[in-house]
Parts: sequence; structure tokens; C-alpha cells
Amino acid sequence: MAQAQQQQQVVERFIEALKRLESGRDVETMVALYAVDGEIGNVVAPDKFHGPDGAREFWTKYRETFGEVSSSFRNRLIADGGAALEWTTTGTTAGGTPFKYDGVSILEFDGDHITRFQAYFNAEDLSRQIVEATQPAAQKAAGVDQ
Repeated sequence: MAQAQQQQQVVERFIEALKRLESGRDVETMVALYAVDGEIGNVVAPDKFHGPDGAREFWTKYRETFGEVSSSFRNRLIADGGAALEWTTTGTTAGGTPFKYDGVSILEFDGDHITRFQAYFNAEDLSRQIVEATQPAAQKAAGVDQ
């Protein structure tokens, strides 16, 4: 199989695995995409996660952050050994408040496995949406931050 075609397939499998994770909490399909020495992270995780166990922990925490969640992809740029995916994620917090944020994920591959995943997004904006959703109404009305 040509390298470009293989990389396209990894990207499509990643997007499908994310849909399964978001809609049905199936983390194992996502975990299976990562190399044994894969690295997973984002702008809010100070420590990187490693390998399949790290992928399981990272993606489980991601899914548990939200009540309902769905990502859509605008752009998929695939180059030699990697891809950049531009996305919008919408849904509700665990408490049911709507949220929306945009970002870019960088994937690096070795064959048909992901060796590195890093997501970039406005962490302050997402955090604000989640924190505001968890504040009691009286604190919101008074403008008090927790």
C-alpha cells in the first residue's frame, strides 16, 4: 500500500474512533490506533501520556469531561508521516450546559499506528465555559469566580 494511502486510512480510522468514543464511550477503538511508544497530549495536560495505557487514560479523561460531545472536521492536511486536523467540538458539559471550541490536532504516524498526538485549542475559553457551567447561579449573578 502506498504511504499516502496508508496515512489517509489512519486519519479516517482516527476520526471514526473519535466518533465512537464521543457517541458511545468506546475508548478501545481509539487505543488500538496508538503505537506501543506513542505519545499523547494537549495544551492543558502538563504531562504527556504514553503507549496504549496512556492513550486509554487520556481519551477516557477527555470523554468524562463532557456530557454530550461531537467533533466535526473542516480540514485534513496529510503530509509525509503526519497530519493536521482542524476541528470544532460541541456538546454539553457533564452538568448539561452547552459548549463549543475549535482547535487543531497534529498526528504523527509510523505505518498504521499513531506515534504522537497533540491537540491545540484555546484552553482558557474552554475552561471558562466549563467553570461557568459548574458555578451556582447566585455566584454567577454576583460575578463571583470559584
